[in-house]
Amino acid sequence: MQVIKYPSKESWNDILSRPLFNVDELEGVVNQVFGEIKSDGDTALFKYTLQYDGVKIDTTEVSRAAIDASENMVDAELKKALAVAAKNIATFHSAQFQESKQIETSEGVLCWRKSTAIEKVGLYVPGGSAPLFSTVLMLGIPAKLAGCDEVILCTPPGKDGQINPAILYACKLVGVDRVFQVGGIQAIGGMAYGTESIPKVHKIFGPGNQYVTAAKQRANRIGVAIDMPAGPSEVMVLADETADAEFVAADLLSQAEHGADSQVVLVTWAEGLIEGVEKELEKQLNVLSRRNVAAKALENSKIILVKSQEEALEISNEYGPEHLIISVKEEGSLLNGIRNAGSVFLGNYTPESAGDYASGTNHTLPTNGYAKAYSGVSLESFMKNITFQKISEEGLLNLGPVIEIMAKAEQLDAHCNAVTVRLNKIKTNS
Repeated sequence: MQVIKYPSKESWNDILSRPLFNVDELEGVVNQVFGEIKSDGDTALFKYTLQYDGVKIDTTEVSRAAIDASENMVDAELKKALAVAAKNIATFHSAQFQESKQIETSEGVLCWRKSTAIEKVGLYVPGGSAPLFSTVLMLGIPAKLAGCDEVILCTPPGKDGQINPAILYACKLVGVDRVFQVGGIQAIGGMAYGTESIPKVHKIFGPGNQYVTAAKQRANRIGVAIDMPAGPSEVMVLADETADAEFVAADLLSQAEHGADSQVVLVTWAEGLIEGVEKELEKQLNVLSRRNVAAKALENSKIILVKSQEEALEISNEYGPEHLIISVKEEGSLLNGIRNAGSVFLGNYTPESAGDYASGTNHTLPTNGYAKAYSGVSLESFMKNITFQKISEEGLLNLGPVIEIMAKAEQLDAHCNAVTVRLNKIKTNS
């Protein structure tokens, strides 16, 4: 990791830049794949699964028998862990239901909202070298709690042509309706357009690499909603002299191992902490099974020494991290100042891993600075709100003249007339 001491504010943009990708190249690939999926359907899915995943498939959907059989292929200890995680996630997300109240904005004018589930949603779960079965819980549980009519899931097959049994078991545990062994751009395209086997959905959820992120953004442009542009994972740690160097290094590596394009950042005003963290990074990196991946990510990562806690908070808000870990003596002094972060982890004994798996919060979060404008996935992400209003005759008599004046000022005569004809009728009948 690069160590940067006391950077000037003018240099923050350069220092906090994420790894860059060739956007034109990404979009070119995505447009080509999407075009073929639109015209060729499943045939294109077979082609690109072979091309990108190196696996030849002749069907996209995973059979119900294979999903059911996964229960016998998953270790009992893991099943118990999944049950605990699922319970916590369900508890946290079920508490997010909001009751709608009728509001009388003025006499005789009632307005209210009704929350309703999105009917068809598509979940994307990365696979490959690190099958993220935890993402099945994070997306499937709120989708089912919200009451979505159809919940489908796409995930890439492994090199053996099979989906990791833990992913399939998690699908069964949360009640995913249908599972498809398709990954990457082609999975997003399949859910966006619909094919002979994969149904078109109204909204697509889930994290992924830069290709998946670009594909989701393309899907959004053709009229399919997405949760957020969630790309490569990242974490920022704010730490003072009370932080444990071993813990800090462990948290940095927990995100670095996600992928070579991940980024981790430590911001501290305690210079003495830096050497300890560097030593722990080297020590812990050497025993990781994914050390090569994590080492690549560390090349894009930084340790930043600042003058004060206030400057550290300012840098954090400028960066807008997906995950923000705060390991300081007086955390309360920072909380009110946090404006941009996907999810925050407080104290030396709150590892980011807890949010990734089992504390109950959602781990599908905005990356690449999108935390400045986006929230992480929640129950509300799987719902939409419809507004209602009902106006009595008395209410229209009171409010109507206001509407007429505003409509005339905007030169929208028909808008004005829709009120005027009603007011005339009320006056005639009174």
